[in-house]
Amino acid sequence: MFADYAKIFIKSGKGGDGHVSFRREKYVPAGGPDGGNGGRGGDIIFEVDTGLNTLSDFRHVRRFCAEDGQEGGGKRRSGKDGKDLVIRVPEGTLIKDFETGKVITDMSGGNLREIVIKGGKGGSGNMNYATPTMQAPLYAKPGGASIERYVTLELKCIADVGLLGYPSVGKSTLLSAVTNARPKIADYPFTTLTPNLGVVDLPEGGGFVMADIPGLIEGAAEGVGLGHDFLKHIERTRLLVHLVDVSGFEGRDPVDDIEKINDELKKYNEDLAALPQILAANKIDVMDPDSDNLERVKAWAAAHDVPVFPISAATRQGVDALLYAVAARLKTIGKKPLVFAKTFDWLDAVPDDLPYTVEYDEKTQEYKVEGPLIEKMLGYTNLQSERGFIYFQKFMTDRGIMDALKAKGLKEGDTVRLYGHAFEFYEE
Repeated sequence: MFADYAKIFIKSGKGGDGHVSFRREKYVPAGGPDGGNGGRGGDIIFEVDTGLNTLSDFRHVRRFCAEDGQEGGGKRRSGKDGKDLVIRVPEGTLIKDFETGKVITDMSGGNLREIVIKGGKGGSGNMNYATPTMQAPLYAKPGGASIERYVTLELKCIADVGLLGYPSVGKSTLLSAVTNARPKIADYPFTTLTPNLGVVDLPEGGGFVMADIPGLIEGAAEGVGLGHDFLKHIERTRLLVHLVDVSGFEGRDPVDDIEKINDELKKYNEDLAALPQILAANKIDVMDPDSDNLERVKAWAAAHDVPVFPISAATRQGVDALLYAVAARLKTIGKKPLVFAKTFDWLDAVPDDLPYTVEYDEKTQEYKVEGPLIEKMLGYTNLQSERGFIYFQKFMTDRGIMDALKAKGLKEGDTVRLYGHAFEFYEE
């Protein structure tokens, strides 16, 4: 069964707690603290699997939890890191935050593997807190908290060309005639309920991927029928081949069909309506000799500067000319795929009411910022990436942490330490 939507729960591993213990051996009367560090919690990683083409696996498994890190042990033994959890999805899968609908990441355009949620950091054992004045610390740092979220997965087909049109105009027939795809074909509306993809191979090269998008009806942009489910699969295509039935046997007005479907595209997404189109006037082999449908479609195409090709998908009449025109048009469009930009900010998920402290350490001459708010922020942020560092700077300003530091006397050139991270402050 084809599935292009799923809602799942994902949770990274909690960091293992640091351990409190002391060296206790015979003939060692002054054994010091030897509590080891906790292990790192496992990450949640999404990875593209080219062998998958649906989200049907997620119908049965909806909870995905990475492994927690182990607690540290005595004799300075560190806890084992938790195993990362890799979730495999088809290329073209869009991962969104369920609550806000914002894009977390798009597994497309070369993005084959991404850490979506980082595991909690392992806590420090008491061996790290021994000082000349505190030789027997009874404190160890707990492991970083896990992060959990409900997310939605949406599969948007990756195809160069989308076949567009009302039900039963011949999209499935055309796809089966020119590719190795074998969609089910019958003479009743909505035979195709799922997108079918096929590869068109031309003798001189220039092949392309074509998708048979399920037939649209009026009101699709408002979600009538399965409108939204169908329309989303057109978003990544670079060119639309718009099929219309000019035979006249079903009593349809092909020009009216063209305008209604184009109107649905515009209502759903202006960018879709702006995609280049090629008209395919289908079923000329059984065209009513008294019908003027083909001439009217040609007149509409000329008025709107849209190429039109009379074809018969059933007999392949005119099909080769259509395919070569599609290949030529794709060369002028270019191959840049549509990749949806990330709009979800993980730092927005950090509660405002978590406490934090700002102190100046006279001994190290550093400002220290600590507390649950900071730990949570660091768990969501990859400070090694430019995007993550920009998020971090914005977070420090928006949550009032920079104001608190300046109130303590922070000036340019001073060092600010957030647990294991140290930064030199400078005014922009």
